[in-house]
Amino acid sequence: MEIQPLPLLPELSAKTLTQLRRYASLLSVANERVRLTGPHDKETLWHDHIEDCLHVLPLLPLSGAVVDVGTGGGLPGVVLAICRPDLKFTLLDSLSRKMKALNEIVAALELGNAEVVCARSEDFAAACREQYDAAVVRAVSEAGVIAEYLAPLVREGGVLAAMKGSSVGDELAPLEGRWNALGLSEPKLYEYDLKDHKSYMLLWKKSAPCPAAYPRKPGRAEKKLWWR
Repeated sequence: MEIQPLPLLPELSAKTLTQLRRYASLLSVANERVRLTGPHDKETLWHDHIEDCLHVLPLLPLSGAVVDVGTGGGLPGVVLAICRPDLKFTLLDSLSRKMKALNEIVAALELGNAEVVCARSEDFAAACREQYDAAVVRAVSEAGVIAEYLAPLVREGGVLAAMKGSSVGDELAPLEGRWNALGLSEPKLYEYDLKDHKSYMLLWKKSAPCPAAYPRKPGRAEKKLWWR
């Protein structure tokens, strides 16, 4: 698969940067009570997490609704909601303690375009099937499993974006030519620089309706891989 450079990031206003810094501060404080992410000092959160999440921005739709699956402390969903107030965001995770803390962060930031939802992605997809223009995910699972979680949520013509590490090539190899089983196009793979290493972004287009067999029952995506 050809690796493409990620499109240039948009320039952020001073107001947006101030809001992002406030989010880093709120996340750092919340992380002392509830484990929302890794190391939680503000500068590490900024450089390792918030700056990384900004790389999703060039892949978002021009308008509509976006769901962040497995959002945890709001990465990347809160970052994107701050930068794109014109889009509606659903921040989805199944861990109630995390979602309570995230709800407090969203309220403190006065993010009127972000809604926090505590639910399993499989259950949520069954209730909100193909209602989103885009779905995003960071650090959840391997590419094929991610696609099963996201595909039922996105309407035809929408996009799925997954932030990935260096193992992405190995994850994609057994799936070449098989994505249409989920109603997806073959993914594009983007590369970008983050501090001292390369990071990657997968982007699928929803090319057809997702088969009714998906989403499967909670836990099945990880235990019984759809492509095997």
